[in-house]
Amino acid sequence: MSVLEMKVPSPGESISEVEIAQWLVADGDYVEKDQAIAEVDSDKATLELPAEDSGIITFKAAEGDVVKVGQVVCLIDTSAERPATSTPTTPSIGSGAEEVKAAVAPVAEKAAAPNPDPIKKEVSYASGTPSIAAAKIMSENGVSANQLNGTGKDGRITKQDVVAAMSAGFSATDAQGWGGTRDQSREKMSMMRRKIAERLVAVKNETAMLTTFNEVDMKPIMDLRAKYKDAFAKHHEVNLGFMSFFTKAVTEALNLFPSVNGQIEGNEMILHNYADIGIAVSSPKGLMVPVVRNAEQMSLAEIEREIKRLAIKARDGKITPDDMTGGTFTITNGGVFGSMLSTPIINPPQSAILGMHNIVERPVAINGKVEIRPIMYVALSYDHRIIDGKESVGFLVKVKEMLENPERMLFGAKDPYAVLLGL
Repeated sequence: MSVLEMKVPSPGESISEVEIAQWLVADGDYVEKDQAIAEVDSDKATLELPAEDSGIITFKAAEGDVVKVGQVVCLIDTSAERPATSTPTTPSIGSGAEEVKAAVAPVAEKAAAPNPDPIKKEVSYASGTPSIAAAKIMSENGVSANQLNGTGKDGRITKQDVVAAMSAGFSATDAQGWGGTRDQSREKMSMMRRKIAERLVAVKNETAMLTTFNEVDMKPIMDLRAKYKDAFAKHHEVNLGFMSFFTKAVTEALNLFPSVNGQIEGNEMILHNYADIGIAVSSPKGLMVPVVRNAEQMSLAEIEREIKRLAIKARDGKITPDDMTGGTFTITNGGVFGSMLSTPIINPPQSAILGMHNIVERPVAINGKVEIRPIMYVALSYDHRIIDGKESVGFLVKVKEMLENPERMLFGAKDPYAVLLGL
């Protein structure tokens, strides 16, 4: 009998322990080499743990256990023979075609434990029983089974049934409230959520945080996107969004106000001659801030590609600690959720963060006349210990000026819009 001890690998520098978030296989299952067998949470990211060899797996840690890096979490009997009915597979999370086609916000579904019997068995379900994926969406959105009509086998409620019902809306007779039962439930906070809570409280207690506000007339940017978006998408094979404009404007403003791009370490100020911009994104595991490295050297197309790449990794649960460390400034966009105005919290050890919000048509004075313009409120939260009011206000005004006059990002260009877009 040959047994392999699987130890927790180091997810990244300074991480000494992780939490077993979920076993993706059952104790005693036969697993294939490189098959994802568990998800582990660090204080920065959720990572998959692949099997180092094929064999029968025996757990040495339970879900929810906090284990040290290098600790044995399972054994794999590599001398065990593969079951005759088992075929070598490498399952991936959320790989079912039916799940991929669902018209909902992308969420990385958990991989099911591999079935040792490839022959499909006939299983009967009671009418109105939701599938696992359907039950998850129903729980997250407060939808009850009596509000849905199952179209699956034996009347089973599928994920598509839930999505279709939510898209169509519920009638007054269906809407009976959200069915409160006065029951309570307790759920352990993930290691990442605990770390986020700890860092946010520390920021409030350890920094002199202040927020300054301004508003941006988004008409120039919106006109520019409307004019060039098709050519941009065709030429660069990526869509033109607002985030690249904001990132570009921020990097230019950081060059003029270097303290906004700095941080405090002990009794010293560290000023960076580069701009690594963190882009806050929402993921199934919570808020994550992957970093666009050297954004000051990138074109709009390069920024859009990198943001898309990082956002997909975060959505699919494949973001790594290296993707989220070392940022010098952060941008967060609450507008995608409908936020009109907020005071974002600094992402330590950085000293400032820019908050974007939703775009609303508002009456504004233009050359002595009232016009309706698409306006976005922006907010800059900053650490007053290193950034003075003059610098914070000047920085935000410069961002506003460049967004309202995009040609200023490339001063002196013959055709600044075309050059800016790399066409």
